[in-house]
Amino acid sequence: MPYAPTPHVLVEQDGPVVVVTLNNPDERNALLDDMHAALRELWWDLAFDRSVRAAVITGAGKAFSAGGNIPTFIRDYEDGEHRRMSLWGARRLMEAMIEFPKPLVAAVNGPAVGLGCNIALSADLVLIAESTFLADTHVSIGLVCGDGGAALWPLFMGFLRAKEYLLTGERIPAAKAVELGLANRVVPDDQLMTEALALANKLALQPVQALQETKRALNLHLQDAITRVAPFALAAESESFGSDDIRKTIEGFKRS
Repeated sequence: MPYAPTPHVLVEQDGPVVVVTLNNPDERNALLDDMHAALRELWWDLAFDRSVRAAVITGAGKAFSAGGNIPTFIRDYEDGEHRRMSLWGARRLMEAMIEFPKPLVAAVNGPAVGLGCNIALSADLVLIAESTFLADTHVSIGLVCGDGGAALWPLFMGFLRAKEYLLTGERIPAAKAVELGLANRVVPDDQLMTEALALANKLALQPVQALQETKRALNLHLQDAITRVAPFALAAESESFGSDDIRKTIEGFKRS
C-alpha cells in the first residue's frame, strides 16, 4: 500500500482491512487543509487496491473529529477564493465517501461535530463509544449546514427529527444516536476498535460483487440527495460568511 497522503491521516492495513485514522489529536482531529484533501482522494486508491476488502475510519486520541479547524474557518471568512475551493471540496468529500465501493465502518471514539459528524455518518455502519456524542453545530455558529446534514440526515432519522437537531445544534448522546438511526450500536469505549475491526473483517469475507453492488444500490438514495440538496446548501453556506452572525463568531474565535 504505497499511499500515505499526510501525517495527519494515517492509513494502516491489517490483512484485508484498512484503518484510516484522523491524526490531529491536539486539535481534537479538526480537519486541516491537508486532511480534507487526503480524505477527498484516498478512497480512490483504496477502491482500486485489491488487497483491501473493507475499511474502518476513526480518530486519534479522545475525539473522532471536531470538524473544521479555526484557522481554516477564519481564512474562509477572509478569503473568498479559499472559501469557494473549501466548499467545492466539501461536496467532493461527500461524493467520494458515498461512492467508495467497499464497506466502511466508522468507529466513533469521541465527539464527532459538524463536518466530523458528517464524515462519520458517511460510513456504511457506525459504532459509537458509549461516552461520546454527535452534533451538527453549523446553524449555532451562523452557518447553513451545507456539507452533509441537510442532505443526509432526513434519510437517516426523518424530517422532523432532522430539523430539530440541525436547527438547534443539540448534542446527541450515543444511545440517542442509535435510537434516531445515526449509529448502529453503542459499544463500551475500551471495546470500540475491537468490535469495529471484527465487523470490518466480517464484511471483508462477504462475496465481493454481491456486497459492493448492494452497497452501491443503497447509496444511490444518498447520492441522489447530495445531487439535489448540496448545490443549494453549499451556496447558502458560502453566503453565510457575509452575515453579522458569522462575523461575531469569527471575532470570538480571534479573542480565544
